[in-house]
Amino acid sequence: MTDVRLRSSMEVKRGLFMAESYNVIERALEAGCAPRSFLMSEKWLDRFSDQFSRFPDVPVFVGEEALLEELTGFHLHRGALAAMQRPDLPSVAEVLAGARTVAVLEDIVDHTNVGAMFRSAAALSVDAVLVTPRCADPLYRRSIRVSMGTVFQVPWTRIDPWPGGADLLRGAGFDVLALALSEQARPLDEIDLSSGRKVAFVLGAEGHGLTDATLRAVDEHVIIPMSGGVDSLNVAAASAVVFWQRRAMAGAAAAGAADPSVSPAP
Repeated sequence: MTDVRLRSSMEVKRGLFMAESYNVIERALEAGCAPRSFLMSEKWLDRFSDQFSRFPDVPVFVGEEALLEELTGFHLHRGALAAMQRPDLPSVAEVLAGARTVAVLEDIVDHTNVGAMFRSAAALSVDAVLVTPRCADPLYRRSIRVSMGTVFQVPWTRIDPWPGGADLLRGAGFDVLALALSEQARPLDEIDLSSGRKVAFVLGAEGHGLTDATLRAVDEHVIIPMSGGVDSLNVAAASAVVFWQRRAMAGAAAAGAADPSVSPAP
């Protein structure tokens, strides 16, 4: 569980993922994920009793906290783990159906950032998330935990090939906007993000950002205006800013359509 490469290989090959903490496990179960087994210290048994009753044939392993740490290789500070059946991913077309705001995570390798971006997507009305082939696994234990289980709430799948998949997004009616520090990038607050426009935001890997091929494949380059000598934000923070701006502008446009006296958000 502490070796990322080994886990990435073994979990996918065996069709499972690990969920940690009561809240995350509960969200996974509510989303329809099937548990294979539970592992926890004795003090958590009462709280999980309702969940156990739903799955009477699923084994529950109980041990002292020191033994659990020895087994897993880390301190199980949230008290419980569940090995769960990895769900079959939907097609890109299924994820895009009915969506108007989409986030594309290109090669985001940090699991913490992936989880944080899913949490922002859930909180700020993003309809779907697409992850590129080399992006970190949203069902990695840390990604799930940082997302507070919202990886089970926001529809997502992998888009492959990429950046060729940008054509698929355009075919579904989306304008593809890249967050990039490029010369042709326009400030976020000058971009039309009203509700009448279907948009897909592409956010790139930490460090080098989006690939040149992706920058050529998208429709527009967008930049978040900075001050204080800072050129950019962490990708997870940047995603939250962009998602909030989209929701604010879409909401203002909707309010203006209902009441002409309402001015759009700046």
